[in-house]
Amino acid sequence: MAAFKRLVRFTTGAQTHYGDLVSVAGNKYTVRKLEGSPFTSLRATEEIVNVEKVDYGLLIYMRVQTDGHISSSNARLKLPVPTYPPVFTKPADALAGPFDAIDIHPDARELLDYEGELTVVIGKDAKNVSEADALDYVLGYTAGNDVSARNFQIPEASGGQFCYAKSFDKFAPIGHTIVAAQEIPDPQTLKLTTKVNGVIKQETSTADMIWGVRQIISHLSRGTTLRKGTVIMTGTPSGVGYFRKEFLQNEDVVEVEIEGVAVTRNRMNHA
Repeated sequence: MAAFKRLVRFTTGAQTHYGDLVSVAGNKYTVRKLEGSPFTSLRATEEIVNVEKVDYGLLIYMRVQTDGHISSSNARLKLPVPTYPPVFTKPADALAGPFDAIDIHPDARELLDYEGELTVVIGKDAKNVSEADALDYVLGYTAGNDVSARNFQIPEASGGQFCYAKSFDKFAPIGHTIVAAQEIPDPQTLKLTTKVNGVIKQETSTADMIWGVRQIISHLSRGTTLRKGTVIMTGTPSGVGYFRKEFLQNEDVVEVEIEGVAVTRNRMNHA
């Protein structure tokens, strides 16, 4: 059994710690300190601390891997669903904290977009995993925003390769907690909501995913080692800005919530 239910990472002085989130009151977080690493072992302590900021829930990241949810582009354009989920990667430097401001490079501002996504964290190395066993490799679940510069993603610019458009620094905020896998026996029963400046843009259930978490993990581990610490963004539902002709502007705030799990809230910064 995991030593945590809701994993967070926080800093006191110059030291970084893991903790189990006990409660939140305004901007104050009550946390039970943990000892160890989520990828080796964690042990609960008796020490309870109050902190004003939590970071994304892991100290070590291997990579961010983005995969297929209900494809808003396929649905809108009535394109056929591919046999396998589309896969592209985001580098570790794309990771950001749940409440960080995201500095946007001038060349990425023209068609800046959001993608709210259920995000899975792999807890132990996985290779050639069956769908039946896939959830045994999950450390936990969180919320994520696959920020995308669409001007680098459109076919005439990208040739169909999406990585560059999604790989800018801090283009993958996740958090604010990672809920232990044992607390979510079925990840296909969660509600996802994305808001821009408080207005709902995406609202769906993970039951609508074309490929479920089990299928995604099994597919990604086929002949490939998914290292512990790998973060999988499972794709976004309809409602992204590209098809609304609405793109993110300076100081827009994007909030992604997986109900009962985690929230990211990030301001886009052109300064």
